[in-house]
Amino acid sequence: MNLKIAVLPGDGIGPEIMNVAVDVVKAVCKKFDHQLQYETALVGACAIDATGSPYPEETHKLCMESDAVLFGAIGSPKYDNDPSAKVRPEQGLLAMRKQLGLFANIRPVTTFHNLIHKSPLRADLVDGADFMCIRELTGGLYFGRPQGRSEDGNTAYDTCVYSRYEIERIVRLAYDYARRRRKKVSVVDKANILATSRLWREVAKEIAADYPDVTTEFLYVDNAAMRMIQWPKDFDVLVTENMFGDILTDEGSVITGSLGMLPSASVGVHTSVFEPIHGSYPQAAGKDIANPLATVLSAAMMLEYSFDLKAEAELIRQAVNASMEAEVVTEDIANKGAKAFHTSEVGKWLVDYIEKA
Repeated sequence: MNLKIAVLPGDGIGPEIMNVAVDVVKAVCKKFDHQLQYETALVGACAIDATGSPYPEETHKLCMESDAVLFGAIGSPKYDNDPSAKVRPEQGLLAMRKQLGLFANIRPVTTFHNLIHKSPLRADLVDGADFMCIRELTGGLYFGRPQGRSEDGNTAYDTCVYSRYEIERIVRLAYDYARRRRKKVSVVDKANILATSRLWREVAKEIAADYPDVTTEFLYVDNAAMRMIQWPKDFDVLVTENMFGDILTDEGSVITGSLGMLPSASVGVHTSVFEPIHGSYPQAAGKDIANPLATVLSAAMMLEYSFDLKAEAELIRQAVNASMEAEVVTEDIANKGAKAFHTSEVGKWLVDYIEKA
């Protein structure tokens, strides 16, 4: 098979973790006799510095011409600490989502046996937790208009807007995923307060009737947040709107014990984007200490969901699990007293494992 991938390392630790992920993909493609073609492009702060835009037209063109996008992270203290900055790196991510039509973010929340002791929750609560958060990406408060401040600057306002078709497409996506898993969907909203949430619930009830084999539950977002801590193993597929999803997916990520372990996918109308859920961690940039495993697992998601290469994706996941069992990991997840490996060392170990498998 021919694979054409756009590689967007981004800022901070992005280039380092991306190097590992690309090396792993190359090793898998070589082993399974696939032809890999990839090209690197700018996004985020580095793109602003070079072109003035956080998501340049050249980058968008490459993404549109590729079969999938492997993305690192964006963000820089240079812009975070400058309140007068008119263009910020994060605008590149929003622009990419909008222009590629990425209406759904898919985040698996999976526990790793070797990391359960690092979870803030009791082991009996998290051991075996395995659920998927599906977040709407292109609507809601983050994109609603009007948005702004009053002339005197003392009042600010945002507008939450959702249309029926936006809700339908992501709720159906959630049910389709649930049919491939444990056949349960949790629809999260705030229908007792918000008009947009009442539309979400109305549409979701209509769609649920088309999936009689799937169990449906409706949860207010505050209740869902509590239940994610109390009974994380009770969830299978959770679907919700943009801002609620932003918050709940970060809450869910903590359950595993490390932000450096979770991949994600953003899918929609055009090319899908695969990325780790963590940020650019600028304090670690260039130190060869960042955990590359979430990016490697994102590459596994890419192979499975964009190219239907299930065996190849599974081999990558096996390599990641094996590296953890062998304790060849970076300092953030290394056990107390154990050696911490550099980012590049973890990458070399993973490639070696794949080559010998």
